[in-house]
Amino acid sequence: MDKNKNCTTINSHVERYYLTTMYSIEFMLGLVGNVTVITGYVFCLKNWKCSNIYLFCLSITDLFFICTLPTFVVQYANDSEWFYSELSCKFTRYFLNCNLYLSVLYLTCISVDRYLLVKNPTKLHWFQEKRTATIICFLLWIFVTVELIPMFTFIGPKNITDNDEQTIVCVDYASSGNARDSLVYSMFLTLVDFVLPLCIMGFCSIRTAKSLRDISSQRRRNINLQKPHRLVILALVIFLVLFSPYHIMRNVRIASRMDKMRPMCATYKTIKAGYAVTRPIAYLSSAINPIFYFMLGDRFRETLLSKLPFVGPRLLSHSSTN
Repeated sequence: MDKNKNCTTINSHVERYYLTTMYSIEFMLGLVGNVTVITGYVFCLKNWKCSNIYLFCLSITDLFFICTLPTFVVQYANDSEWFYSELSCKFTRYFLNCNLYLSVLYLTCISVDRYLLVKNPTKLHWFQEKRTATIICFLLWIFVTVELIPMFTFIGPKNITDNDEQTIVCVDYASSGNARDSLVYSMFLTLVDFVLPLCIMGFCSIRTAKSLRDISSQRRRNINLQKPHRLVILALVIFLVLFSPYHIMRNVRIASRMDKMRPMCATYKTIKAGYAVTRPIAYLSSAINPIFYFMLGDRFRETLLSKLPFVGPRLLSHSSTN
């Protein structure tokens, strides 16, 4: 009996303190970072490149998601009680996953773009054309939207009875719906929107490193291609560090809900708490994605820093000396 009580306490503490703190931090950082980047792109950057289009769409998507975080902060700060409508519950949960996978796909496109730049820096590949990038961004929106439509059959508010008191909770996707169907759908999303893009980015990283070795052997030192390579590596690291724990624990969490695989209470609650820990880590990408805008090596960074009062010129001069 004590074990059941203790493992329940673990989850309530994770949701009330950990999730509210992480989501609050991500909201503040993400709001400032993405608004700054969007403003910089709209008012400062005149000559757009293919990578700028991917990053601008990424920032717009991140900003929409960041604006939904206060609803989750209110929910978890009040013992997971949902104060809003059923439609808002479905929408926020849906858009949370939509942002996650759009971020994954945009980062994949950026990695491919940087690889093509390193492979042949003097030639503009069709994938690197601005019109192509715009079409790809639009198609990705449609693809992810259609792909996540089945999620509406799983997510939604749920009535939970505790000590003869009913509480409305907007449960997470992994905690709602039929466990078997949900696991099949989750595995599909994991393979299509995580494993496949991860393989593409790994391929881009390896081929980029090979291309850099070829360029070095040919002594083409007048072209600096180290930053595009670092960008591909950084995107791959974000994939592995931020997204891998989430996808692993999401599938484990869904599997633990199945009757044939349901573990002991303490293990069940530990899995649920572990999955809750990985969610803000995955969503942290929306707050740190603006880093990419300062690593592309184009005029955006210099233009944006020059607009900052007082500290802008100092940071710009320090960046140029390094």
